[in-house]
Amino acid sequence: MPTESREIIITLIAGTSTLLLLGALMISFLFLYRNRHRKLLREREQLRLSYERELLKSQLEIQEQTFKHISLEIHDNIGQMLSLAKLNLSTMDPSQPTSLEQKISDSKKLVGQAIYDLRNLSHGLSTDYIADMGLTRAIEHELEMIRKSGDYDTVLDSDGKAYPLDKQRELIVYRIIQETLNNIIKHSASQKIIIHLQYSPEEFTLTITDNGKGFDLTPLNHDTSYGLGIKNMYNRAKLMGAGFQISSTLGEGTSVVLSVPVENANTRT
Repeated sequence: MPTESREIIITLIAGTSTLLLLGALMISFLFLYRNRHRKLLREREQLRLSYERELLKSQLEIQEQTFKHISLEIHDNIGQMLSLAKLNLSTMDPSQPTSLEQKISDSKKLVGQAIYDLRNLSHGLSTDYIADMGLTRAIEHELEMIRKSGDYDTVLDSDGKAYPLDKQRELIVYRIIQETLNNIIKHSASQKIIIHLQYSPEEFTLTITDNGKGFDLTPLNHDTSYGLGIKNMYNRAKLMGAGFQISSTLGEGTSVVLSVPVENANTRT
Protein backbone atom coordinates (compact mmCIF):
# COMPACT_ATOMS: atom_id res chain seq x y z
CA MET A 1 0.00 0.00 0.00
CA PRO A 2 2.70 2.52 0.83
CA THR A 3 4.29 1.68 -2.52
CA GLU A 4 1.02 2.34 -4.34
CA SER A 5 0.58 5.61 -2.44
CA ARG A 6 4.04 6.73 -3.42
CA GLU A 7 3.34 5.88 -7.04
CA ILE A 8 0.08 7.83 -6.89
CA ILE A 9 1.83 10.80 -5.29
CA ILE A 10 4.62 10.65 -7.88
CA THR A 11 2.04 10.45 -10.65
CA LEU A 12 0.14 13.43 -9.23
CA ILE A 13 3.32 15.43 -8.87
CA ALA A 14 4.39 14.55 -12.39
CA GLY A 15 0.96 15.39 -13.78
CA THR A 16 0.82 18.65 -11.86
CA SER A 17 4.31 19.58 -13.02
CA THR A 18 3.37 18.77 -16.59
CA LEU A 19 0.24 20.91 -16.36
CA LEU A 20 2.19 23.75 -14.79
CA LEU A 21 4.81 23.47 -17.52
CA LEU A 22 2.16 23.45 -20.23
CA GLY A 23 0.48 26.42 -18.58
CA ALA A 24 3.78 28.29 -18.43
CA LEU A 25 4.45 27.49 -22.08
CA MET A 26 0.97 28.70 -23.07
CA ILE A 27 1.41 31.92 -21.10
CA SER A 28 4.84 32.45 -22.67
CA PHE A 29 3.40 31.77 -26.11
CA LEU A 30 0.52 34.19 -25.57
CA PHE A 31 2.91 36.83 -24.24
CA LEU A 32 5.22 36.35 -27.22
CA TYR A 33 2.29 36.42 -29.64
CA ARG A 34 0.95 39.62 -28.09
CA ASN A 35 4.36 41.29 -28.32
CA ARG A 36 4.78 40.24 -31.95
CA HIS A 37 1.27 41.41 -32.74
CA ARG A 38 1.97 44.80 -31.17
CA LYS A 39 5.27 45.03 -33.07
CA LEU A 40 3.49 44.18 -36.32
CA LEU A 41 0.87 46.85 -35.67
CA ARG A 42 3.61 49.41 -34.95
CA GLU A 43 5.44 48.46 -38.14
CA ARG A 44 2.24 48.74 -40.16
CA GLU A 45 1.51 52.13 -38.65
CA GLN A 46 5.05 53.32 -39.38
CA LEU A 47 4.74 52.03 -42.95
CA ARG A 48 1.41 53.81 -43.36
CA LEU A 49 2.86 57.07 -42.05
CA SER A 50 5.91 56.70 -44.31
CA TYR A 51 3.64 56.07 -47.29
CA GLU A 52 1.53 59.14 -46.51
CA ARG A 53 4.66 61.28 -46.09
CA GLU A 54 5.94 60.09 -49.46
CA LEU A 55 2.57 60.86 -51.06
CA LEU A 56 2.66 64.40 -49.69
CA LYS A 57 6.30 64.83 -50.66
CA SER A 58 5.62 63.52 -54.17
CA GLN A 59 2.66 65.85 -54.57
CA LEU A 60 4.69 68.87 -53.50
CA GLU A 61 7.56 67.90 -55.81
CA ILE A 62 5.16 67.44 -58.72
CA GLN A 63 3.68 70.86 -58.07
CA GLU A 64 7.15 72.42 -57.89
CA GLN A 65 8.17 70.72 -61.13
CA THR A 66 4.92 71.77 -62.78
CA PHE A 67 5.40 75.40 -61.78
CA LYS A 68 8.89 75.30 -63.31
CA HIS A 69 7.41 73.92 -66.55
CA ILE A 70 4.71 76.59 -66.54
CA SER A 71 7.24 79.36 -65.94
CA LEU A 72 9.48 78.18 -68.78
CA GLU A 73 6.53 77.60 -71.12
CA ILE A 74 5.12 81.07 -70.51
CA HIS A 75 8.53 82.69 -70.91
CA ASP A 76 9.86 80.71 -73.87
CA ASN A 77 6.73 79.84 -75.82
CA ILE A 78 3.53 81.66 -74.94
CA GLY A 79 5.30 84.94 -74.25
CA GLN A 80 7.10 84.68 -77.58
CA MET A 81 3.88 84.01 -79.49
CA LEU A 82 2.10 86.95 -77.86
CA SER A 83 5.08 89.19 -78.59
CA LEU A 84 4.91 88.21 -82.27
CA ALA A 85 1.17 88.85 -82.29
CA LYS A 86 1.75 92.26 -80.75
CA LEU A 87 4.44 93.01 -83.36
CA ASN A 88 2.02 92.08 -86.15
CA LEU A 89 -0.67 94.33 -84.71
CA SER A 90 1.71 97.26 -84.28
CA THR A 91 2.96 97.04 -87.87
CA MET A 92 -0.39 96.73 -89.63
CA ASP A 93 -0.83 99.16 -92.49
CA PRO A 94 -4.41 99.67 -93.72
CA SER A 95 -3.02 101.01 -96.99
CA GLN A 96 -1.62 97.54 -97.81
CA PRO A 97 -4.64 95.19 -97.80
CA THR A 98 -2.71 92.04 -98.77
CA SER A 99 -0.12 92.46 -96.04
CA LEU A 100 -2.80 93.53 -93.57
CA GLU A 101 -4.89 90.40 -94.20
CA GLN A 102 -1.85 88.15 -93.76
CA LYS A 103 -0.84 89.80 -90.50
CA ILE A 104 -4.38 89.51 -89.14
CA SER A 105 -4.43 85.83 -90.04
CA ASP A 106 -1.01 85.22 -88.49
CA SER A 107 -2.01 87.10 -85.32
CA LYS A 108 -5.18 85.01 -84.96
CA LYS A 109 -3.15 81.81 -85.24
CA LEU A 110 -0.59 83.02 -82.69
CA VAL A 111 -3.23 84.09 -80.17
CA GLY A 112 -5.20 80.90 -80.75
CA GLN A 113 -2.11 78.77 -80.10
CA ALA A 114 -1.28 80.80 -76.99
CA ILE A 115 -4.82 80.21 -75.65
CA TYR A 116 -4.56 76.49 -76.39
CA ASP A 117 -1.21 76.24 -74.59
CA LEU A 118 -2.55 78.22 -71.62
CA ARG A 119 -5.46 75.82 -71.32
CA ASN A 120 -3.05 72.89 -71.26
CA LEU A 121 -0.93 74.60 -68.63
CA SER A 122 -4.01 75.28 -66.48
CA HIS A 123 -4.33 71.55 -65.87
CA GLY A 124 -1.06 71.67 -64.00
CA LEU A 125 -2.41 74.20 -61.49
CA SER A 126 -4.85 71.64 -60.06
CA THR A 127 -3.54 69.35 -57.32
CA ASP A 128 -5.68 66.54 -58.78
CA TYR A 129 -4.77 67.06 -62.40
CA ILE A 130 -3.04 63.69 -62.68
CA ALA A 131 -6.22 61.95 -61.54
CA ASP A 132 -8.28 64.18 -63.84
CA MET A 133 -6.05 63.71 -66.89
CA GLY A 134 -5.15 60.09 -66.28
CA LEU A 135 -1.62 58.75 -66.07
CA THR A 136 -1.18 58.27 -69.83
CA ARG A 137 -2.27 61.81 -70.71
CA ALA A 138 -0.10 63.23 -67.93
CA ILE A 139 2.91 61.36 -69.37
CA GLU A 140 2.07 62.65 -72.86
CA HIS A 141 1.96 66.19 -71.48
CA GLU A 142 5.35 65.72 -69.79
CA LEU A 143 6.92 64.41 -72.99
CA GLU A 144 5.33 67.19 -75.02
CA MET A 145 7.02 69.77 -72.79
CA ILE A 146 10.38 68.04 -73.34
CA ARG A 147 9.85 67.68 -77.08
CA LYS A 148 9.13 71.41 -77.45
CA SER A 149 12.72 72.14 -76.45
CA GLY A 150 13.78 70.69 -79.80
CA ASP A 151 16.58 68.67 -78.19
CA TYR A 152 14.79 65.33 -77.83
CA ASP A 153 12.76 62.87 -79.84
CA THR A 154 10.19 61.27 -77.53
CA VAL A 155 8.06 58.15 -77.92
CA LEU A 156 5.19 56.82 -75.77
CA ASP A 157 3.65 53.44 -76.55
CA SER A 158 1.79 50.72 -74.68
CA ASP A 159 0.75 47.06 -74.80
CA GLY A 160 -2.37 45.50 -73.35
CA LYS A 161 -5.70 46.97 -72.32
CA ALA A 162 -5.05 50.07 -70.20
CA TYR A 163 -6.43 50.23 -66.66
CA PRO A 164 -5.96 52.87 -63.97
CA LEU A 165 -3.96 52.45 -60.81
CA ASP A 166 -5.38 53.98 -57.67
CA LYS A 167 -4.91 57.72 -57.26
CA GLN A 168 -2.13 57.47 -54.66
CA ARG A 169 0.00 55.05 -56.67
CA GLU A 170 -0.44 56.99 -59.89
CA LEU A 171 0.87 60.03 -58.04
CA ILE A 172 4.04 58.18 -56.99
CA VAL A 173 4.46 56.55 -60.43
CA TYR A 174 4.20 59.96 -62.09
CA ARG A 175 6.77 61.44 -59.71
CA ILE A 176 9.17 58.57 -60.48
CA ILE A 177 8.67 59.34 -64.18
CA GLN A 178 9.43 63.01 -63.60
CA GLU A 179 12.55 62.19 -61.60
CA THR A 180 13.77 59.82 -64.31
CA LEU A 181 13.16 62.36 -67.08
CA ASN A 182 14.97 65.04 -65.06
CA ASN A 183 17.98 62.74 -64.72
CA ILE A 184 17.95 62.05 -68.45
CA ILE A 185 17.85 65.76 -69.30
CA LYS A 186 20.57 66.69 -66.81
CA HIS A 187 23.02 63.83 -67.23
CA SER A 188 22.38 61.49 -70.16
CA ALA A 189 23.30 63.62 -73.20
CA SER A 190 20.75 61.57 -75.14
CA GLN A 191 18.62 62.49 -78.14
CA LYS A 192 15.78 60.00 -77.73
CA ILE A 193 13.51 59.06 -74.82
CA ILE A 194 11.14 56.09 -75.01
CA ILE A 195 8.42 55.35 -72.44
CA HIS A 196 6.67 52.00 -72.73
CA LEU A 197 3.59 51.02 -70.69
CA GLN A 198 2.79 47.32 -70.34
CA TYR A 199 -0.63 46.36 -68.98
CA SER A 200 -0.88 42.68 -68.08
CA PRO A 201 -3.24 40.78 -65.76
CA GLU A 202 -0.41 40.35 -63.25
CA GLU A 203 1.22 43.77 -63.17
CA PHE A 204 1.60 47.21 -64.68
CA THR A 205 5.12 47.78 -66.00
CA LEU A 206 6.67 51.12 -66.88
CA THR A 207 9.92 51.20 -68.86
CA ILE A 208 11.87 54.37 -69.62
CA THR A 209 14.92 54.17 -71.87
CA ASP A 210 17.31 56.68 -73.38
CA ASN A 211 20.15 56.43 -75.88
CA GLY A 212 22.54 58.59 -73.87
CA LYS A 213 26.03 58.08 -72.55
CA GLY A 214 25.00 55.80 -69.67
CA PHE A 215 26.78 55.68 -66.32
CA ASP A 216 28.46 53.36 -63.82
CA LEU A 217 26.00 52.09 -61.19
CA THR A 218 28.71 50.92 -58.78
CA PRO A 219 28.99 54.19 -56.78
CA LEU A 220 25.32 53.87 -55.82
CA ASN A 221 26.32 51.21 -53.30
CA HIS A 222 29.04 53.31 -51.69
CA ASP A 223 28.33 57.02 -52.01
CA THR A 224 25.09 58.09 -50.31
CA SER A 225 25.12 61.46 -52.02
CA TYR A 226 25.52 59.94 -55.48
CA GLY A 227 22.25 59.08 -57.12
CA LEU A 228 20.12 60.26 -54.21
CA GLY A 229 17.20 60.71 -56.59
CA ILE A 230 17.57 57.10 -57.75
CA LYS A 231 17.54 55.85 -54.17
CA ASN A 232 14.41 57.90 -53.49
CA MET A 233 12.77 56.18 -56.44
CA TYR A 234 13.74 52.78 -55.03
CA ASN A 235 12.20 53.70 -51.66
CA ARG A 236 9.00 55.02 -53.20
CA ALA A 237 8.56 51.91 -55.31
CA LYS A 238 9.07 49.74 -52.22
CA LEU A 239 6.47 51.67 -50.23
CA MET A 240 3.78 50.94 -52.80
CA GLY A 241 4.80 47.29 -53.18
CA ALA A 242 6.40 47.76 -56.59
CA GLY A 243 9.67 46.58 -58.05
CA PHE A 244 12.26 49.05 -59.35
CA GLN A 245 15.28 48.26 -61.50
CA ILE A 246 17.78 50.45 -63.27
CA SER A 247 20.40 49.28 -65.74
CA SER A 248 22.94 51.31 -67.64
CA THR A 249 25.78 50.67 -70.05
CA LEU A 250 28.45 53.25 -70.75
CA GLY A 251 27.96 54.63 -74.24
CA GLU A 252 24.67 52.81 -74.79
CA GLY A 253 22.13 54.49 -72.54
CA THR A 254 20.02 53.73 -69.48
CA SER A 255 16.84 51.81 -68.78
CA VAL A 256 14.50 52.19 -65.80
CA VAL A 257 11.80 49.59 -65.09
CA LEU A 258 8.99 49.99 -62.54
CA SER A 259 6.67 47.02 -61.93
CA VAL A 260 3.44 47.47 -59.95
CA PRO A 261 1.62 44.22 -59.06
CA VAL A 262 -2.04 44.18 -60.03
CA GLU A 263 -3.09 43.21 -56.51
CA ASN A 264 -1.70 46.57 -55.44
CA ALA A 265 -3.64 48.41 -58.12
CA ASN A 266 -7.27 49.37 -58.37
CA THR A 267 -8.04 47.94 -61.80
CA ARG A 268 -11.12 48.26 -63.95
CA THR A 269 -12.00 46.04 -66.89
